Amino acid sequence: MRLLSILLISLALTACKADESISGYTDAATVWTLAKLDGKPFHARATISFPSKGRAMGNAPCNRYSATQTAPLPWIEIRQIAATKMACADLAQETLFFDALTAMTLAEAAGNTLILSNDAGREMVFSPAP
Repeated sequence: MRLLSILLISLALTACKADESISGYTDAATVWTLAKLDGKPFHARATISFPSKGRAMGNAPCNRYSATQTAPLPWIEIRQIAATKMACADLAQETLFFDALTAMTLAEAAGNTLILSNDAGREMVFSPAP
């Protein structure tokens, strides 16, 4: 009986450590490229990947960035974005990208598509980088 109790406690603790965020459901090596923002093609290059538990990172149109993301699927919460400070011609697109990214609350990864969305009707559609 005591052995069974120890086993059950161990399993429960292991389950608590599982990555229930999108990081646990996508390939850590996949880099997703933003194809559409709010139904319109996004012409600047912006990427996101989920390399490890609680992390998001990628390239915005001008800068590299990293962020935290810890909400359990199907939710997503991108926060604490840290980015390099380079200027470029696509800085306005970068602002749109970061504003949209922090506004997303739902995530769905299916096959070759990653969709981030929110209850206000905003949507970001990503596909794997070539």
